[in-house]
Amino acid sequence: MAKWIDACATDDIEEEDVIRFDHEGRTFAIYRSPDDAFFCTDGLCTHEKVHLSGGLVMEHRIECPKHNGVFDYRTGEALRAPVCVNLKTYTTKVEDGRVYIEV
Repeated sequence: MAKWIDACATDDIEEEDVIRFDHEGRTFAIYRSPDDAFFCTDGLCTHEKVHLSGGLVMEHRIECPKHNGVFDYRTGEALRAPVCVNLKTYTTKVEDGRVYIEV
């Protein structure tokens, strides 16, 4: 059964940025979009399991810091080689200045 996890404060993430969030042995990446929405994906690149939190975020995309593969963090879609497997995404909500993810 899915549950909501308190991941971070909204102020923990700058606009067009990403942070790493670890929970129960899993790593997530939480993003703040240019239009102030929050998104969450698996935190490791599907290509070589590198932490995406070290990547570049621009215009709803995350670029992996190792081989420059690109994903749309809203949908998880792999957009540029070498990545070819999509990221899993998670529903987010904001309450009282906190970002929650549904896992």
